[in-house]
Amino acid sequence: MTEVADRAHMRAALALARRGLGSTWPNPSVGCVVVRDGRVVGRATTAPGGRPHAEPLALEMAGPLAQGATAYVTLEPCCHWGRTPPCTDALIAAGIARVVVATRDPDRRVDSQGVARLREAGIEVVEGVLEAEAQAVLAGFTQRIRTGRPLVTLKLASTLDGRIATASGESQWITGDPARRVAHALRGRHDAVMVGVGTVMADNPELTCRIPGFRTRPLVRVVADSHLRTRLTARLLATAADTPAWFLTRAGTDPARIAAFEAAGATILPVPSAPIGIAIDPALQALGSAGITRLLVEGGGQLAATLLRADLVDRIAWFHAPGLIGGDGWPAVAAFGMTDLTAMPRFTRTNVTPLGSDVLTEFERPA
Repeated sequence: MTEVADRAHMRAALALARRGLGSTWPNPSVGCVVVRDGRVVGRATTAPGGRPHAEPLALEMAGPLAQGATAYVTLEPCCHWGRTPPCTDALIAAGIARVVVATRDPDRRVDSQGVARLREAGIEVVEGVLEAEAQAVLAGFTQRIRTGRPLVTLKLASTLDGRIATASGESQWITGDPARRVAHALRGRHDAVMVGVGTVMADNPELTCRIPGFRTRPLVRVVADSHLRTRLTARLLATAADTPAWFLTRAGTDPARIAAFEAAGATILPVPSAPIGIAIDPALQALGSAGITRLLVEGGGQLAATLLRADLVDRIAWFHAPGLIGGDGWPAVAAFGMTDLTAMPRFTRTNVTPLGSDVLTEFERPA
C-alpha cells in the first residue's frame, strides 16, 4: 500500500469513528476498515454501548477475504480480556497481514502492548497515520483516562452582546432554525448534556437530540441540582424511564426527595457541596466514573461561570445571533470573580460556521 492509499483508507475509518460519537461510552468510538487488493471488504464502527469493538465487526464482514488483508484502525487494538476477547487476537486469527494504526491507546492496559502483540505474531504494523485527526475524535476517551473526568464542551447561544434572555427571562428563540438544528446535532455527538437547576426551573427542557435517526443510544441528561429542587412534574423526570436523567446533588439531601426522584426513574449522584451549589470538580469526576467521556454543558450562566472559574472547560461552541438585548438581559456567563486579565481563561478559535443569519464559533483550550 502507498502512503496516499493508507491516508485515504484511514480517513474512511475516521469517518466511521465520528459516526459513533455519543453512542459508545464508556468505550471510545473506533473505526476499522479492512482492505484486500485495493478493495474494501469490511468496515465497522464500535457498536452502541461500546461492544462489540470495531475490529471484530469489520472482520466478520470481511469473512475469508480478511486473509492477507490490511486493517486500518483509528485506535491501537486492545490486547486484554474484558467483556470481549482482545481485538489483537481477532486480527491474528483472521490472518490479517498488515495493520495501520492512527494512534496508540492511552489506557495503560493497552498502550503500546497491542502493537507489540501484533508484531510478535508477524503482522506488519504502521503507526501514526492521521494521528492528530484520530486524537481529536478520541479526545473525550483520552480525557477520561488521563484525568478521570469527561471532555467538557460549553455550548452558549446568545446575542452579539452575550445575552441569553431579556430581563423578564424571555429566551425562545434567540437563534434561528439552522442554528438550533446544529445545536441538536452537537447534542447527538456527546454522551451527555448538562444544565443547572435554574435552567430546568425556567425552561422545563426535555434535553433530547431531536433529529430522527441521528443517534442509536439515548442521550444522558444531567442536572446540577444541589437540593433536588427540580419539580417532580418536569419533562426530564416524566421521560426518565426511557431517557436517562441523572441528578448531581449534595450528599445528605432529603432521603424522601431522593426516593421520589428514583421512583420516577432518575439516577442520583451525590457529590460534595460548595458555598453555592455542588463542588464542580468532584461532580465531573462522578460523571467520569459513571462512564461519560464527552459532556455538553448548555447552561445557564451560573454553571458556565463555575466551570470557567475552575478551568474545567475544554471547548466552547458559541452560537451568536445578530441582535442586542443590553445590559439588563441575562448574561451567557455569570460573574466569576475575574479581576486580573492575566488570569482570564483564553481559548483558540478553531472554526467559524455561518448558519443562516447566525454564526457558530468554536474554540478549544490552548495546547
